[in-house]
Amino acid sequence: MRRPVVGVIGNTHRVENRFQVQMVGERNLRALADVAGALPLMFAGLPEITDVGALLDTVDGIVLTGARANVHPTRFNTEPDAKHEPYDIHRDEVALALSQACVARGVPLFGICRGLQEMNVAFGGSLHPEIRELPGRMNHRMPRLESGEIHPDPKVIFADRHEVTLTPGGAFATLLGCEIIRVNSLHGQGILEPGKRVVIEGVAEDGTIEAIRIAEAPGFALGVQWHAEYDPQKNPINRKLFEAFGEALAKHRRAA
Repeated sequence: MRRPVVGVIGNTHRVENRFQVQMVGERNLRALADVAGALPLMFAGLPEITDVGALLDTVDGIVLTGARANVHPTRFNTEPDAKHEPYDIHRDEVALALSQACVARGVPLFGICRGLQEMNVAFGGSLHPEIRELPGRMNHRMPRLESGEIHPDPKVIFADRHEVTLTPGGAFATLLGCEIIRVNSLHGQGILEPGKRVVIEGVAEDGTIEAIRIAEAPGFALGVQWHAEYDPQKNPINRKLFEAFGEALAKHRRAA
């Protein structure tokens, strides 16, 4: 039996400050292959190359990954500020249209970090460029040394750093079999106002929205603010998420 194929969105990146490339973190690909039982297939976050309809005719599901770039503020009626760069306006265009199309067609959709933010904006929500600047919020960005440099050890960077309380009886609590989990945290931007169909399913200790689902979606349509792709091979919480996504892929493929 053919493995389900999952489209994984690419990010604009410049190599040697000269060559434009599309890039996907390898952990995303390995998580899909190792845990979801899928064949990951990167597609370009470029609207002139990626036709959303043709893409969804080809794949069995979509993953919107995390990324260095923030969603451009004009997508939620806010003025941009140079201090919140970089942006990736081409990925924005593809990801927002793709979020809506996946839900409309029942194609399994899993948003991770920036992917959760894109799903929120796609359904009319807004973002705050720096969650840590809001009163009472913690710093959700990756750990740094006293010198200001990013910590050199990935195990420290991706370590679980705070709790998330899940909605009792909600999709995540049911799927994970508990109502409190611990997750890693590597983001500056975060949800400010949820979109019209965005249902909040998980909230961090400081009130930051960490897990969402899209209401009345005919298929898997979940987003997480943490980097679930980092360790689903060993982390039981993240494993359950990717396994559930894999089951949704198989179900969608059988129904096609």
